[in-house]
Amino acid sequence: MMKLKSKKFCRGSFKFGNGGGNNGNVKSGEKGVGNCNNISEIKWELRPGGMLVQKRETGSSDGEGMIIVRVSTVSQCHDISIGATSTFGELKMILSLVTSLEPKEQRLLFKGKEREEDEYLHMVGVKDKDKVLLLQDPAIKEMKKLHRLASTTQHIPTTYHTISV
Repeated sequence: MMKLKSKKFCRGSFKFGNGGGNNGNVKSGEKGVGNCNNISEIKWELRPGGMLVQKRETGSSDGEGMIIVRVSTVSQCHDISIGATSTFGELKMILSLVTSLEPKEQRLLFKGKEREEDEYLHMVGVKDKDKVLLLQDPAIKEMKKLHRLASTTQHIPTTYHTISV
């Protein structure tokens, strides 16, 4: 039976850049083993799908904070401020206040595809200042037109009057 020696590395010992205990032999961009005194620990985050990934160290993360979405209709353009992790259904609710179209009458398109109400903005790739196209659902538009036509035909004034005795 063969026994293997285990090498001990300290946690967070990988460092990008020059230095790190190898007398400057580590090239820029390569991982090198250094001493643990001046290196911070790696921070991890759990994504909604259950995947464990290294946490980003940037100042503003893609899935956090408020973003401005430019919503364009056929004749108008609206800048809507909404949370980056909101759904398209929540965006439809805000747009119903601005455009007077009910959420069921709205169709939102992003990157050429119609988006469902339960899809998240950040998961689809909506970033700050991105453009979303708002269209009125043609079936509901046609139903409104027929309803309006039916209601006007009932009230057509005629020259004939009924006389009750």
